[in-house]
Amino acid sequence: MGLPTTREPIVSVPVSRRRLPAVMAALVVVGMAVSAWHPHDRTTWFLETVWVFIGLPAIVLTWRRFPLTGLLCCLLAVHALVLAVGGHYTYAEVPAGDWVRDTFGLSRNPYDRLGHLMQGFVPAVLVREVLTRTSPLRGSRWLAPLTVCACLAFSALFELFEWAAAVIGGHGADAFLATQGDVWDTQWDMFCALIGATVSVLVLSRVHDRQLARLGVIGSYAGAVSTTAARTSTAGTR
Repeated sequence: MGLPTTREPIVSVPVSRRRLPAVMAALVVVGMAVSAWHPHDRTTWFLETVWVFIGLPAIVLTWRRFPLTGLLCCLLAVHALVLAVGGHYTYAEVPAGDWVRDTFGLSRNPYDRLGHLMQGFVPAVLVREVLTRTSPLRGSRWLAPLTVCACLAFSALFELFEWAAAVIGGHGADAFLATQGDVWDTQWDMFCALIGATVSVLVLSRVHDRQLARLGVIGSYAGAVSTTAARTSTAGTR
């Protein structure tokens, strides 16, 4: 979740828009504190929530130069809370997941699937925002597919991380893996992340672009694209 160093000028964010990130950060801190109170297994809790410990400080330290959109702030906060709940109970034993399993007659606690859907849904907006603001891909048709590919790559990397934990920890890593006896759990996890990323790009791209425009980070580029297109069209008529 760390953000790259950018060459963008410092973006001035109105005071009214600074409150939302502060509220979201406070919510995450409180959620993490509650999650850390007598978790099912301390090691599993840390492995599941380590991304929050990495991401939140990175966002705070880079905020002045790289403020995030409100949409991304809210999504990151929700994702952090999903991780906090999964870390506290372990994904296979989240009570809400047990209720869904028993109510709908499922064969397993589905909270793990929700976690991996979020693993694609939220990072898709993060990747899209970083690429839009720091690379030549903004406005490109390649932005959406490469965003989804990046999320799928991260999901595969996470599965390798789980594999390493299983090799090192043996049966002690079972709570972290949360396979619940499914031999295809790894494939399902990556598929869920793929679906989450795809849905995120399809549903949220327009809203995301509007919020990026309010930050003033894509308006000038859109104008440049229009100018370039106009010059190309004029050159073609000559």
